Amino acid sequence: MDPTVVDSLPEDRSYLEWDLPDDLVASIERLRASWKKKDAGERCTEWDLDYCELQSDINRLENEGAISPRQADHLRHEHLRYE
Repeated sequence: MDPTVVDSLPEDRSYLEWDLPDDLVASIERLRASWKKKDAGERCTEWDLDYCELQSDINRLENEGAISPRQADHLRHEHLRYE
């Protein structure tokens, strides 16, 4: 395997967020709003709840087979800001 090639997937991975379950989309939107406040330096008392709920939703839906492991990994990096 060529170590310079990360994978053969397109750089734009937005397709991994198509057709997500409605409850997951709602969790993502809540956390986005919380991140926006937190990143702006505003007090955001609901951030930790929103973060934990999204993390839980991703894990649950991956275990139930409603989203793929690749989608789950993408969502964790994109929205939970895993590195």
